[in-house]
Amino acid sequence: MTIHIAAVSGGKDSTAMCLHLKELGIDYTPVYLDTGWENAATYEYLREYLPSVIGEITWLSFSEKIPEKVAHYIEEIETMLGHKSPFVRGIIKKGMFANSQRRWCTRELKIAPMAKYLKNLDDEPVNVVGIRAAESKVRSKMTEYDWSDVFDCQVWRPLIDWSVQDVIDIHTRHGVLPNPNYLKGARRVGCWPCIYASKKEIHQMSESDPDRVAIIRRLEEIVHVLMDERYTKRGEVLQEENRPGWFRDPIGKLNPTTGKRGGKPWPIDRVIDWAKTKHGGRQYELFAPPSREFGCMAWGLCDMGDDK
Repeated sequence: MTIHIAAVSGGKDSTAMCLHLKELGIDYTPVYLDTGWENAATYEYLREYLPSVIGEITWLSFSEKIPEKVAHYIEEIETMLGHKSPFVRGIIKKGMFANSQRRWCTRELKIAPMAKYLKNLDDEPVNVVGIRAAESKVRSKMTEYDWSDVFDCQVWRPLIDWSVQDVIDIHTRHGVLPNPNYLKGARRVGCWPCIYASKKEIHQMSESDPDRVAIIRRLEEIVHVLMDERYTKRGEVLQEENRPGWFRDPIGKLNPTTGKRGGKPWPIDRVIDWAKTKHGGRQYELFAPPSREFGCMAWGLCDMGDDK
């Protein structure tokens, strides 16, 4: 028997995908991979709103044994977060942040749990994902159907040829509200923040969520201590320029392989300071329009008020 496993994220595309499957009359099981590093509004959307729209969501997360010597650091950060975080645990256990060269976050926190789940199913699964070709050059080369050796099953991308307007239209057709972060101007939802967060997203986070900035700042301090210990054991000195940071130099040399910029790590406060600038990071954008002007208008859900 074939069953459809729909990978959901709380984002617009995966929600549109589930609505599309409903329109096609295809039964499916929504599955969410929890990194423990999402925006609070996304978690609320996933727990309180989305199940009433797409059905009960199966939550998966990565779990591993935590070394006793770093357990107190994990407890400190998870107390600040207010919940368990596989991502935070991975950072502290490894004593390093994920980056473009070592993107262990996707591999360990999302791919591995999903692969384990799919392979343990009694029925033949089809992994359904809400990827659209228009999202990136890499995704534009993907096909609607192919086989995944990692998941040992067929992958189906039913939205591969959809536009953003198609996604918005199906939400409207079903009377479904998007993740509230879109209405605040976010282009994407996911890790808060992702290591690939845009300048605008970093600026938005710094203004709307100072608690998350404080957590990142403290994580940078903890990882610095752990890295310094490793260097000392090797008889080396951790240079200040290599001090760990959540982000790397955002205006550094372009990596032709990843298409991303970045060299040496930058501390979170320096990155936030840069995110307030424009024109290559050399001029502050003091009068930038509120981000909500873009998100609400795009969805046709902006409450303009009574202008009579």
